Amino acid sequence: MITGAHVIISSTAPDKDRAFFRDVLGFGHIDAGEGWLIFQLPPAELAVHPAQKNGFHEFYLQCDDVVSQIAALHSAGIACTPVQSLSWGLLTRITLPGGGELGMYQPRHALIEGEQ
Repeated sequence: MITGAHVIISSTAPDKDRAFFRDVLGFGHIDAGEGWLIFQLPPAELAVHPAQKNGFHEFYLQCDDVVSQIAALHSAGIACTPVQSLSWGLLTRITLPGGGELGMYQPRHALIEGEQ
């Protein structure tokens, strides 16, 4: 029985990015030892997209109001790209403290029962 999923974000500055998820986004977490934080994620969904090559995966955060979420992130000193209006949602990219990027969007599609 599958009981969950474990998402990995690679970072050249993991301590900074862990602090972002802990302090800015407020994700619950446990310390697995030596400061190695494992974060609780909000409800998730999975989509399989057509591609020319296997092995490429993406991770996006979802939100109810991308504009207000961007404002909250800006007030915490976190940069976001301008919002793109796409057929499937309103998309921005968050610049993580470690320098990487993470997509965040406000979906236009129906949510699966049980999602927020």
